[in-house]
Amino acid sequence: MTLFRTLSGRLFLVAVGVVMLTEVLVFVPSVARYREDYLMLRLQMAQIAALALLAAEDEMVEETLEAELLQRAEVSSIALRRDASRQLILAAPAGVMVEETFDLRDAGAATLVVEALRTLVRTEPRMIRVIGDAGMGAGEIEITMSEAPLGAAMRAFGERILLISLFISGMTGALVFLVCRRIIVRPIERVVGDMTAFARDPERAAQAPAARSGLSEIRRAEAALAEMQAELRGALRQKSRLAELGAAVAKISHDLRNMLASAQLLADRLEGSADPVVSRIGPKLIGSLDRAAALCISTLSHGRAEEAPPRPRPVDLRRLVEDVADAVFEEGGAVAFENHAPAGMTAQADPEHLFRILTNLARNAKQAIEGAGRPGRVSVFAAAEEGAAALVIADDGPGLPPKALENLFQPFRGGARRGGAGLGLAIAAELAAMNGGRLILEETGAGGARFRLTLPRVAPDQAP
Repeated sequence: MTLFRTLSGRLFLVAVGVVMLTEVLVFVPSVARYREDYLMLRLQMAQIAALALLAAEDEMVEETLEAELLQRAEVSSIALRRDASRQLILAAPAGVMVEETFDLRDAGAATLVVEALRTLVRTEPRMIRVIGDAGMGAGEIEITMSEAPLGAAMRAFGERILLISLFISGMTGALVFLVCRRIIVRPIERVVGDMTAFARDPERAAQAPAARSGLSEIRRAEAALAEMQAELRGALRQKSRLAELGAAVAKISHDLRNMLASAQLLADRLEGSADPVVSRIGPKLIGSLDRAAALCISTLSHGRAEEAPPRPRPVDLRRLVEDVADAVFEEGGAVAFENHAPAGMTAQADPEHLFRILTNLARNAKQAIEGAGRPGRVSVFAAAEEGAAALVIADDGPGLPPKALENLFQPFRGGARRGGAGLGLAIAAELAAMNGGRLILEETGAGGARFRLTLPRVAPDQAP
């Protein structure tokens, strides 16, 4: 029974069923034709016997010869009808009762089929009368005969048709089975085998060919499987690289934390310097070192590619943008920075997260302008919206390349700068979402790029 649960087995059953149904549709008119031919043959033999007797009407015909003629014609009586008169030619000695009369002269196809089916299923013997055209202007011929031999002959004919049908349907089913298994089932089994092998070991399994089958539907499935395998292998390789990168970052962060601790101790001495430049830069340097140390500690604490949960609080946007400018841009450089954030405007966010978002965006803009080999400008604008604060980071650089737009916020895939890791925008988008905001690319082109960062606002009485 397992065979019939397979596609090949069911195709075999369908082929056998279709052939048998076709044979049934052919059998019904065939058995009706067989009955008609059988009765016509009896009429023809009876007509020959009648003509022989009429030719010898002046001579006495022995009763044994008459009986032999009736026996050979397989009838009980023979009568001719001419000019509205009926002439009994031969008759069996014992009288019989005729139960039904069949006239073959004007019987339609439907009538013949119905009468044939009735004869086929009837088992009790009975006498019938059959009337047919004698031909050549000889009038009509009428015979009486037993229906039992006719029924037996029809059933034997049906059995032969059944055996032939079973043979034909079996051969057809086997042929359909073999052909379908070769051109349909085997390609499907190859696809399933490739999928199973890939599921067991996706990194080492052989790449499935893009198109092996001659059937377009299976060829499309093979192409889709090959594409899926390539994408999943790429994702697995990227995940593996991320895991390796995470381990490397954890190791580097451990050593970097120790270096930053030493730098913090040295930077603390700058706070008491009498030099006005040193006293102005010292606190900002210490702040930068504190951020770096905190980031290293966070990386070591979590040990995976997840950011620390945000600790939102009111943030002065203009002051934070100034810190970003000091961290990214140097005075008198080829790339100028403009802070257009209004004084006193705040947003509800984690200060460290927001600093990293703006730093990534500003550094990307600066590097894009420097890569174009010309001076430029990076500007930050801030505006209050209904329930939110919007920051726009704009530059007049060359804009983002089309390839970067396809996976702009995807790690390792959305890098806008050649040689870059493609992590800056991915990290910025993730941090924005964690703080209840959203980072989008608002515009890009030959005139530069504009990123829009939306963050929740704070109530006026919560401003720092």
